[in-house]
Amino acid sequence: MERRAQSCKSTLMRCRFSRDRFWLRLWRCAHRHAQRRATFTHEALTKRVRMASHAAMERIERIVLFHRLLSANRYGVSSDRLMEETGCSRATLYRDMGFMRDFLGAPLEHEGEPRLWRYSRSDQAFELPGVWLSPDELYALLLAQQVLKRAGGGLLGDALGRFQPRIERMLGAQAKQLGRLRVLRAHSRQVNEATFRLVAQAVLERKRLKFRYKARSTEEVQERRVHPQRLTHYRDNWYLDAFDETRSGIRSFALDRIQQPQVDDSEALDLTDEALDKQLAAGYGIFSGAVKDVAVIRFSQHAARWVSEEQWHSQQQGRFLSDGSYELRVPYSHPRELLMDILRYAGDAQVISPVPLREQMRSMLNLALANYA
Repeated sequence: MERRAQSCKSTLMRCRFSRDRFWLRLWRCAHRHAQRRATFTHEALTKRVRMASHAAMERIERIVLFHRLLSANRYGVSSDRLMEETGCSRATLYRDMGFMRDFLGAPLEHEGEPRLWRYSRSDQAFELPGVWLSPDELYALLLAQQVLKRAGGGLLGDALGRFQPRIERMLGAQAKQLGRLRVLRAHSRQVNEATFRLVAQAVLERKRLKFRYKARSTEEVQERRVHPQRLTHYRDNWYLDAFDETRSGIRSFALDRIQQPQVDDSEALDLTDEALDKQLAAGYGIFSGAVKDVAVIRFSQHAARWVSEEQWHSQQQGRFLSDGSYELRVPYSHPRELLMDILRYAGDAQVISPVPLREQMRSMLNLALANYA
């Protein structure tokens, strides 16, 4: 009896042990399965995301190419050619065309067999929404960013600089050669970035602007309240073209001389480009005002090689003379900047007329010679 009791006890312990081992094995199996499932889910999800991104990029490239082919062929492009150009199947072509029509609003039409696709002739100005750039256009954008960066582009260079890594990845090895681009700045003046930002804000949002302006010629500081019209980048420096309430006229203000700018909530006046150009573009250089006279300058045969290919003014006139010299006629309102440009050619330039301009040049040369007496 005692032996049977011991045998039953041993059997019960073995059962309990077997039961514990069973549950332990079951837990371990479930744990391993959960780990595998988590790993599989993560890897599968990552793979699917990558595949979806790749497919989306392929669709974008196809749609851009479809758009360019359709825009360039107003009478239609066959399905076979579209499939050949993009390397896609007929089913993919139909899906993409449906996407363009239903989601992008493309005015697509199709007719005949083999099927021809085209944009509706009543809507030839259709453009894809968003920014769609070709590799050449991306290269030009990156080139502009490099120019701004090397020329001290400030806010504009920084804004484009954020896209540089993405553009470089798309362009590949070609983008690495842009470091060979060299831009030299001459006679540029430093502009406070906060000033530039506020002035640009007033121009773009069409708001009045108030600031203190320190005139370079007199060092006098005056309060100005203006209606900003446009920003002008001239000879490596920034200027604000605006209607000045104090002077009741259109003026240009150097941004490096503007202090404590404040953007007003009131709306700014909008002047036409014709009105601005009549006041600002008629004269020579950055100086505003109506044309007062036309300068006639004669350059030597040696200097003619350069001057004949230079743009001094939008309304300039030039001709070669019989002796090989070059005669240039330039309208101007204020002579200061014109005289400074003529002085760059020293003895190779001669002011012929008008007489007052010729006398001013003579006085400047005499003053310069007095410094070397």
